[in-house]
Amino acid sequence: MEVLSTLTRLRTLLVTAVTATLGTLGLVLGLAEPAAAVTTAQKLAVLSSWTQTSAASQNAWLAARANQGAWAEYGFDWSTDYCSSSPDNPLGFDFRLSCARHDFGYRNYKAVNQFSANKSRLDSAFYEDLKRKCATYSAVVRPACYSLAWTYYQAVKAFGSVIVTRADLDRATALVG
Repeated sequence: MEVLSTLTRLRTLLVTAVTATLGTLGLVLGLAEPAAAVTTAQKLAVLSSWTQTSAASQNAWLAARANQGAWAEYGFDWSTDYCSSSPDNPLGFDFRLSCARHDFGYRNYKAVNQFSANKSRLDSAFYEDLKRKCATYSAVVRPACYSLAWTYYQAVKAFGSVIVTRADLDRATALVG
């Protein structure tokens, strides 16, 4: 009887282990049941946490950017053109990640029709990111970096919500031409 009881317990443990392993494998392979859809409120909460002016917010966004698959259900737009028509590395200062996070905020807040309410904070976060980047350079060149950071910030602050279309460019070219 004791042997039967032990075998039953072993069978139960084995079934539990196999079930857990298959469940984990299903999650890894994407075979598990789909999770409930992410709400707009949940998406906005994550967006807000990743677009603050703090270094912690920037670091959280960097970690998420490195693991975008974990956030797939949110449908975030991770695309970037980095610093748009401005140099990504002005005078050798690498502004790419700061521009990428700024693009992330702009694109995703526009997608949920919350851009206007968040633009000022996104631009301020961009400036803080640039200043943190500048702080990594030597004291000799740091003032030039800070000056460029201020210029980039003023540009997005003034022109960041301006949408220029191909038709606008064609009209401007015709006027000059």
